[in-house]
Amino acid sequence: MKTHVELRRGAYADSVTLLQVSRSVQGVEGVAAAQVAMATALNLEVLTEMGFEVPAEATPNDMVVAIRLAEGGSLDAALAGVDSALAESGRRRDTGSTEEAPPRTTAAAFRRTPEGVALISVPGANAFVEAMDAVESGHDVMIFSDNVPVEQEVALKTAAAAQGLLVMGPDCGTAVMGGLGLGFANVVQPGPVGIVAASGTGCQQVLALLDHAGVGVTHALGVGGRDLSAEVGGLATREALRRLDTDAGVELIVLVSKPPAPEVEAEIKEFAASLGTPVELALLGAGHPDLTEATASVLERLGREVPAWPVVGSAAAPSGGRWLRGLFVGGTMSSEAKIIATGLLGPQQPEGHTFVDFGDDAYTTGRAHPMIDPTLRLEHLARAAADPETAVLLLDVVLGHGAEPDPAALLAPALSGVRPPVVIAVVGTTADPQGLDRQVRALADAGAEVHLSNANATRRAVELVQQAGASS
Repeated sequence: MKTHVELRRGAYADSVTLLQVSRSVQGVEGVAAAQVAMATALNLEVLTEMGFEVPAEATPNDMVVAIRLAEGGSLDAALAGVDSALAESGRRRDTGSTEEAPPRTTAAAFRRTPEGVALISVPGANAFVEAMDAVESGHDVMIFSDNVPVEQEVALKTAAAAQGLLVMGPDCGTAVMGGLGLGFANVVQPGPVGIVAASGTGCQQVLALLDHAGVGVTHALGVGGRDLSAEVGGLATREALRRLDTDAGVELIVLVSKPPAPEVEAEIKEFAASLGTPVELALLGAGHPDLTEATASVLERLGREVPAWPVVGSAAAPSGGRWLRGLFVGGTMSSEAKIIATGLLGPQQPEGHTFVDFGDDAYTTGRAHPMIDPTLRLEHLARAAADPETAVLLLDVVLGHGAEPDPAALLAPALSGVRPPVVIAVVGTTADPQGLDRQVRALADAGAEVHLSNANATRRAVELVQQAGASS
């Protein structure tokens, strides 16, 4: 493959614009990868991880255009795509507006519109100020931002608890409030279930499984992945449980979390037992039910039938390799897969089975979440597929508002013809804008075996790894 890197001195566009430009150029025929970004330290690190060599004289005032061409790709066409996308973004900015200038602080926004919830989506270093502004104004807040220090999270949630307010996050990817989805939210019908989730994609997995079973969810209150840690102590989880307990429309509460701190888990179980509304615990960890099993328990408690979770396509038989390579955009999907696979395969050395969460803070600093921009995972996927030690590839695809509009459009071509068998969990509902059936069909046509249940997909991947070991 041919790579091209150039610096455009004095050129500037904001990060959202350049993300859109990058994605536009990635769609040009013959372009294997593209990244257009300002040459900040974080962006240079991302470009280096992608395998691009940026000139040493690059400064934050320079725009970097980095392109990797597939065989037969045209550099002129790719650069024309960059210029066209940048020009289009400039035309959108120049249209102008006579509307009243938007408020510049969260408190100012609430003075204009006193009701509502503050949704904070700014760089993590700036999130605390805006979120505390909302709390001090007497409002609930959802913090979509990641990379927020834990001590700031504790300060926010302590201040909110004193006023009976709810802080969802930081790194709260998903919420549904009164049927309205926020962040990466799936489209679901209102129903008798309320969810409290210290995990974004874990919440989405339960939403998707319940939707397939015909059960709706009226509220899904995300609290951030660290809320049940020892440092935070479940501050937001208690408030979220209390609120759902007072909602007459909620018949059953489901508490979803990555593995919590043991002492916090015990405290939350005691608190949940004191509520008038029954609480089903879906807390990941060794010896705990997985999210699919927990969802089945929810259905049984509601008196509903547990359906067969669909599978489309069939993974090819393994033809070598030893290791399972899990490449995930969802942190909870990655955690659940690792827990299940480790229980079945046993602990391995560091060079063995791997489970990478590309939505982790380490990968999203200075770049969009992989549910929005899949570039980094696609790069790793190509390397894992070419590695003769890879026995099976295990991935997730998460649908819903906020996620990329057609994830299969880039992923399916990357899977077509790869040697290792591919198993994918597609987390989504039939009403999601990407089209669940269309995404599943495209991935299955590319040779993947596609599951609605991440737990079942993981068990199938493990089965294939064991077959590879038995045949070697």
